[in-house]
Amino acid sequence: MLPPFHTYSFEKLEVWILAKELRVDIYKLTQSFPREEQYNLTSQLRRAIGSVTANLVEGSGRASDKDRARFTNNAYSSALEVLDHLIAAFDLGFIEQSDYTTFRLKLDKLINKLNAYYKYQVNRDGDLRTRRD
Repeated sequence: MLPPFHTYSFEKLEVWILAKELRVDIYKLTQSFPREEQYNLTSQLRRAIGSVTANLVEGSGRASDKDRARFTNNAYSSALEVLDHLIAAFDLGFIEQSDYTTFRLKLDKLINKLNAYYKYQVNRDGDLRTRRD
């Protein structure tokens, strides 16, 4: 059993949890891609989904909501990149329609949550250095 760790604020974010779960799913999915795609589509998909979680984490360490929103916007853009790579994988026959549908629905949910989180941050526009909540 792992010792108790400090829980960082990003670990409580529903959008980060969704992205983290999707990252694991993407890694498992890409294991079945053709070997010659290891450094192409496989790598691009994995890097793009990793960018979603990493941007949310990096943004969580910023002092202002405006600055955090910039990283959430980057995460949103990376999620759209994941979608494009997923479409390519389907078009190339690397994944079945059922898997494509499952991943597309998960990705749609993640993209919508990222958009909502971004809007929340932009409209809140607080600064951790001056906020007292």
